[in-house]
Amino acid sequence: MTDQPRVRAPRTDAAKNRAALLEAARALLNRDPDASLDAIAAGAGLTRRSVYGHFASREALVAELAALGAARVAAAVADVHDPDPVRDRALVGRLVWDEVEHVRAMTRTVVRGPLREQVLGGALGPLHARIVADVEAAGRAGAGRTHLPAETVARLIEGAAFTVLDESLRSPVSRQEGRRLVVLSGLGALGLSWREAGAVLERHADRLAPEEDH
Repeated sequence: MTDQPRVRAPRTDAAKNRAALLEAARALLNRDPDASLDAIAAGAGLTRRSVYGHFASREALVAELAALGAARVAAAVADVHDPDPVRDRALVGRLVWDEVEHVRAMTRTVVRGPLREQVLGGALGPLHARIVADVEAAGRAGAGRTHLPAETVARLIEGAAFTVLDESLRSPVSRQEGRRLVVLSGLGALGLSWREAGAVLERHADRLAPEEDH
């Protein structure tokens, strides 16, 4: 019987360097989406050459950072559900905003750039499917659009959130105001009037605008 080759675990310092690169990239790219690989390496206390031991290119580093962010968003909403599709849609919007509002510039670069389809079709694929399901359920309940395909309405809801993201980078928007805009615009895309959307937000403020932010 021959011994099986042992898989070596990454060296502790290598793992720390990789984590440092990702953290430096997250911080720098959120301030300057065009930050260079040299700047990211320096931010991590490393040399440009050492970066290539972890990532083949700047694009590969950004892609991994985007994938990690998408996985974090997906995890944040995975275990939180509401049986009412309108409330569920509002709750999902609020949870997603909470995960991305502190990295708005970086998030905008991803959703408006070449990584968009990779991210939206990857870790965030189940989230899109959930939005479609909410749209279909809201339509059956007479609480949402039925004159458009559910897939189209889901894209409109996602587009509304991306527009809030764009606007938040043009002028200061607090976390709570961002939540409000994402919820209201998403419900509007779903088919609710501004009064109906406002009523949902008011009735469920404890979940859509938690008390610690009041």
